Amino acid sequence: MQAAIELKNVTYTYPFATKPAINNLNLSIKPGEVVVVTGQSGRGKSTLIRLINGLSPHYYGGELTGEVLIDGKNNADRTIAEIAADVGTLFQDPEEAFFTLRVRDEIGFINEWQGKDREETANFVMGQATRFGVADILDQDIHELSEGQKQKVGLACCSGLQTKALILDEPSANLDPDSIGELARTIADLKAAGIAVLIVDHRLHWFDLIVDRLIVMHDGQIVFEGNKESLTEDFCQEYGLRQHRVEDVRERLPQESPTDSDAVLSAVNVTFAHPNQAPLFKEAAFALTRGVTALIEENGSGKTTLARIFCGLNTVKGGEFFIKGEKINPNRLLEHVAIVLQNADHQLHMRTVQAELEMSCLMSGLKDPKARIEELLEFFDLKDYRDRHPHSLSGGQKQRLAIAAALVKDPEILILDEPTSGLDGQNMQRIATLLNQLADQGKAVLVITHDLELVKASCTKCIRLGK
Repeated sequence: MQAAIELKNVTYTYPFATKPAINNLNLSIKPGEVVVVTGQSGRGKSTLIRLINGLSPHYYGGELTGEVLIDGKNNADRTIAEIAADVGTLFQDPEEAFFTLRVRDEIGFINEWQGKDREETANFVMGQATRFGVADILDQDIHELSEGQKQKVGLACCSGLQTKALILDEPSANLDPDSIGELARTIADLKAAGIAVLIVDHRLHWFDLIVDRLIVMHDGQIVFEGNKESLTEDFCQEYGLRQHRVEDVRERLPQESPTDSDAVLSAVNVTFAHPNQAPLFKEAAFALTRGVTALIEENGSGKTTLARIFCGLNTVKGGEFFIKGEKINPNRLLEHVAIVLQNADHQLHMRTVQAELEMSCLMSGLKDPKARIEELLEFFDLKDYRDRHPHSLSGGQKQRLAIAAALVKDPEILILDEPTSGLDGQNMQRIATLLNQLADQGKAVLVITHDLELVKASCTKCIRLGK
C-alpha cells in the first residue's frame, strides 16, 4: 500500500541554525492510519509538521536532505499550494489559517475558491457545522469566538477537504472534555474514510481507541515508537511527557461561594452582554478567595469574558466590585490583578525575551529588575532564549514567557486563561508547582482550564458558570 505520508532519511536545518531541527528521521503513515507524535516543546514536532505540509523549506528556507513524500509525490518538486491539496493542516493557533470574518464564510471558503455552486457550498457548510457542533454560531464573527470554538471551526474547515492526509497540531489543547470526546469520534470517522491523520499533542489520555501508533520525539529524532501503554513512568519523566491515564477530579472540587467573607476579589449584581446578544451574566455574583480556583465549563460559556470582567477589560452594564471587602472602581482592577490571555501572542510585544521582561519591570516600577528577571528566566527554563524574538518561540515557550511577565509585579490576584495549553508534561508540572507556591503565599489564583492534569495537581476549588 502506498504511504500517505513518508519521510526518508530526512535531516533539516533552519537558516542560521547551528544544528539540525530534524536529524535523519524516517517515518511512514498509511492511509487510514492515526499516529500521535509527542515530546517536549522545542524538540522537533512543529518542524515535522512544516516538513510534511511543505512550509519547510519552501517558506522557512533552510537546508533539507532526504525525501518528504505525500502519496508518493516528493514535496521538493511541488509548490506549497500543490502540497496543500493533499495535506490539510489545523494549526495550534487556528486564527493563523482564517481568511474571512464570519464562521459560515470561513467553512465555505474552500468550496467557493474551488468554484462550487451556492447550494453545494451551503450543504457542505451545514454538514460540517453540525459535525463539529458549531451550527449555532455560523453567523458570528470568528474573532469573537472562544479559543475552543475557533479550534472547532478550524477542524470543520480543514477536515472537509478531499485530502490524503490531515495534520492536527495540539487539537485537544483548548477543548473541554466533552468536545475532546467529539474530536476523537471525528478522527475515527476520518480514519474509517481512509485518511491518514498525524496528531501532534502533549495530552495522551484522550485517544485510546483511535490511535495506531504513538511516537516520542527528542532533539529531532524518534526515541520511542509503539503503544502508549508501553511507556514506563521513568521514561515519561525523563522525556517530560504527560500522563496517559488521568483522573477527572472536577466533580469533587467545592464551589466558591459568592458571599464568602474572605474573598480577595468579589463582585455583585454583574450584568454583561456582547453587542446584539443575550446577556452572558445577569445580576450575577462571584467571589475569589486565596488559593487556586478552577473556572471550568464547556467551550463558549463565558469563562474568558468573566476573566476580562474581573480585570476591568470588559465593561459591565451593572455591578459592584470589591478588593478585600473595599469597593473599587472597575477601572482600577488592573492595579491588583494580572491576567495572562490564552493566546500569548497578544501579550508579547518586544524584540527579545529579555526585553519583554525588562518592559514588565519598567511598567511595574521595579527598582532592581536584574535579579527578578534572572529568577524568572531560570524558573521558566527560558535562559537560553533571552535574545530570541518572542514570536519565534514555540507555543509553550511563549506561554511561559507571558506568565513570567505577569508575575513581575507580584500581583495579589493572578488570572491564567488555559496556562498549560500546548505545554509538555515537564512544563505543565512547572506551572502546577508555581500555582501551589502562589497559593502558599496567600495569593488568589483563578485558572481557566480544561486540563485535567493541572486541575488535579493544583486546584482545590472551582467556579461553575452553567449554561
